[in-house]
Amino acid sequence: MSKPGPDGIPKVDGPRAWGVIKILGRHLWPKNEMALRTRVAIAMVLLVVAKVTNVYVPILYKGAVDALGTPAAQAVAVPIALIVAYGVARVAAQAFGEIRDAIFAPVAQRAIRNLALEVFGHLHALSLRFHLERQTGGISRVIERGTQGMDFLIRFTTFNILPTLFEIVLVGAILWSLYDWRFSVVTLVVVGVYIVFSIVFSEWRIKFVRSMNEADTEANAKAIDSLLNFETVKYFGNEAHEARRYDVGRRRYEDAAIRSSRTLSLLNIGQGTIISVGLVAVMAMAGQGVIAGTMTIGDFVAVNAFLIQLYMPLNMLGFAYREIRNALVNMEKMFGLLDVPAEIADKPGAPPLAVGGGEIAFDHVDFCYEPSRPILHDVSFRVAPGHTVAIVGSSGAGKSTISRILFRFYDVSAGHVRIDGQDIRDVRQASLRAAIGVVPQDTVLFNDTIYYNICYGRPDCTREQVEEAARLARIHDFIMALPLGYDTTVGERGLKLSGGEKQRVAIARTILKNPRILLFDEATSALDTRTEQEIQRSLEEVSRGRTTVMIAHRLSTIVNADEIVVLDRGRVAERGRHGELLARNGLYADMWRRQQEAAAEAERRIGEPASLRGEGHLRVAD
Repeated sequence: MSKPGPDGIPKVDGPRAWGVIKILGRHLWPKNEMALRTRVAIAMVLLVVAKVTNVYVPILYKGAVDALGTPAAQAVAVPIALIVAYGVARVAAQAFGEIRDAIFAPVAQRAIRNLALEVFGHLHALSLRFHLERQTGGISRVIERGTQGMDFLIRFTTFNILPTLFEIVLVGAILWSLYDWRFSVVTLVVVGVYIVFSIVFSEWRIKFVRSMNEADTEANAKAIDSLLNFETVKYFGNEAHEARRYDVGRRRYEDAAIRSSRTLSLLNIGQGTIISVGLVAVMAMAGQGVIAGTMTIGDFVAVNAFLIQLYMPLNMLGFAYREIRNALVNMEKMFGLLDVPAEIADKPGAPPLAVGGGEIAFDHVDFCYEPSRPILHDVSFRVAPGHTVAIVGSSGAGKSTISRILFRFYDVSAGHVRIDGQDIRDVRQASLRAAIGVVPQDTVLFNDTIYYNICYGRPDCTREQVEEAARLARIHDFIMALPLGYDTTVGERGLKLSGGEKQRVAIARTILKNPRILLFDEATSALDTRTEQEIQRSLEEVSRGRTTVMIAHRLSTIVNADEIVVLDRGRVAERGRHGELLARNGLYADMWRRQQEAAAEAERRIGEPASLRGEGHLRVAD
């Protein structure tokens, strides 16, 4: 995995412009979607009909002008009929274009939806390592700009670039057939110079667009990160510091945007000059033809109408090309996310995990996050079906790494992890994770209702099942005491709830999941002593008959475990039941004594007056 860039996204070379168009084309002509393919075909037919009709409009205009200059004009009927036909043709050209857009709209929106869904799904398939390195604001900005770029690219490529090129060829052929060949040559040369100039100049400008996007993504990522950590910013009074960090990206964006605007003005001036030179040259030729008697006034007017009708979409073509290049840059970044490899992937044809008793076995496991940072060394232990094993140790000993390996957020460097005799690397991740219920140390909730967050453990459950899970987690009474009950929103990351309340919601949704294996990663670490004791009884009840791994810091919560594994610097230092480990008077016994002494000291200090403890009178209760 490459290192993250300034936007928090690992730098990966995305597909170039042609690669992006190929990906998009696959979605615009989807396999096994005959209804959508039929819409594409009809839209293409209507596109041709609309352009042919549009090109025929100047011919009707020429006929009306010439008719007004002849004796037949006195009869009025001929010019009026041509004028009416002129008007009908203009309306028809527009109508065919609008009908085409309406027919093609479902195809375009389906392509945008499928591509966005593909990126979103791929992000969820990426490893925990990727998501620990990225910044949410940066990724959300990349996806937002990428989907907007897709919408623009589809509309303008399909119904601006291609139709305009078709119209250029059609007008050139008509000028050649109706008038002198020089009209076609001059027109096509001007169009060619215009296109080459637009492409070359726009390619030179693209670096400013990329710089703008990078600065915008960086600033947005910093803003989201700062707002998510609102309380921390306030704790340290760093509002001005955060504003300065945000302004760095905005200043970069400002500078790039100014350069982009100035070069855009130069591009527009150059395009306008080329069009004007071509228009003057062809109109001068047409004027000479009228003077020489080889062309009528109607021909003069028709040539002017042809050129104006051609140069208007050509001018739009310059704008469309610039915006398409911008869209391609945005899409390259988004599609670059698809090129980030999934570090943890199912083997081809991997079977689902066949869960029986739920036996867990770590067999000589080594693991490191980075080659220079080894975490686990030759770790072996077994959790018998229906039994509870606790993993304890000092900070940094590798306790939480055990849970991440078991849930297969990471693969081991050496050794094996098996469930019921099956190596977890050989089975489908979805089936593995369905069999394991996790209550993490740091619980983050969705910004939704309490009901939704508990129900997340099993989205198809009933309300009665949600409430029963809440009762087992000892949080039902608290919820019912709230004005909105289960419909109370918990705020961003659950910040409206206390640490203990969030933890109990997490326990409730894991209970609701009803897995065969339970994994508690310091699940009661955020709770007060009384609540911890209540939930501990609930956990013991829920764990009965299930294979359970408890990663704990408070040793008082795991005294009833069937086995306790003590880690020290990534190695298994001791193992046994609580009483056995105390009798050995080793590392575990030392940890137990220190925690008991700390608890006794806390109890003693609670009984002292605040003045003796050197504290003020403010109390914050959980």
